[in-house]
Amino acid sequence: MGKTVALLVAAGSGSRLGDGPPKQYRRLGWQSVLAHAIEGLTHPRVDAIQVVIAPGQEAAFAQAIAGRSLPSPITGGATRQESVRNGLEALARSGGADIVLIHDAARPFLRGAVIDRLLAAVADHAGAVPVLPVSDTLALGSHRLGDAVSRDGLVRVQTPQAFRLDAIVAAHRAWDGPATASDDAQIARSAGLEVVCIPGSKELEKLTFEDDLSEAERRLSGQMISRTGLGFDVHAFGPGDYLWLGGVPIAHERGLIGHSDADVALHAITDALLGAVGEGDIGDHFPPSDPQWRGASSSQFIAHARDLIERRGGIIDHVDLTIICEAPRIGPHKAAMREAIAALLRLSHSKVSIKATTTERLGFTGRGEGIAAQAIATVRLKGE
Repeated sequence: MGKTVALLVAAGSGSRLGDGPPKQYRRLGWQSVLAHAIEGLTHPRVDAIQVVIAPGQEAAFAQAIAGRSLPSPITGGATRQESVRNGLEALARSGGADIVLIHDAARPFLRGAVIDRLLAAVADHAGAVPVLPVSDTLALGSHRLGDAVSRDGLVRVQTPQAFRLDAIVAAHRAWDGPATASDDAQIARSAGLEVVCIPGSKELEKLTFEDDLSEAERRLSGQMISRTGLGFDVHAFGPGDYLWLGGVPIAHERGLIGHSDADVALHAITDALLGAVGEGDIGDHFPPSDPQWRGASSSQFIAHARDLIERRGGIIDHVDLTIICEAPRIGPHKAAMREAIAALLRLSHSKVSIKATTTERLGFTGRGEGIAAQAIATVRLKGE
């Protein structure tokens, strides 16, 4: 059959999904929607995957593919049809494909059986598409219900759609219909190409609205396990007129002693995050004997733990921090600390809790000799 290349269209704005980044770059479970779509196209008979993105999305693309080795993305156009055309022309110029699978990144749950059926069908036809039967009652209407429409002969068309590359390139070049062509099968048929139907999959539902993303999250939830980590740290007071606590500088008559900036709160959270994923403690990653960490900002430590979790496909669900000291007073600074920690972990404020307490003047904290902090982090990881 020759070489098969998947053309993954990820150039949409995703405006119907609500506020936030385009849907292909939203996080879904342990990785981006785009990364799920790439995984779905990773198949023994697919020789390469080429992604089409919108202008200016290069940084978002690089972050979303999570280190996967892919060709540089192709820049799309103002409409889906233009984006597909740009991708097809690039493939045609390279001469690197005989069969192309054109897929929407907004359909992240592709299974290999669908690809097998498409490639078997396109061996004997110019094009093949996955379809599902229409089971609901269809009727005309907007504000008021109109007459029912027969379901006979109607199907729901999905992607990926498989074509012989030379045939679909010619069809796109000859297309003089609306720029809003909904799919490539429509363009192929307008050029007189025979497009056959193969059984699709309910898992290939397109993510269009916010509820679709929520439903996709629920679908993946059974594939993730929840883990909890506990962190505890102590630092003594020493010379200084301010200290770092929870990522916030606080004026105080004494500072905290430590190899880094001695932010006891961020250290406790870092250890909790590392513990939740079985990655040791802060000393394993940032040894106090290493001079490069002398005076270092503890924001580097917590960001390292966050990145480590994200690289493993994990999701930080919640962080609960308790600061134990007689002074300084924590209350006036809790909001700023919560904001700083949420920003460092890329979480909403609702997922960060900060509490403060004393030991009723008992122990080293009660004597005003230092500050202690303990933290609990809840993390979800993909089941292994």
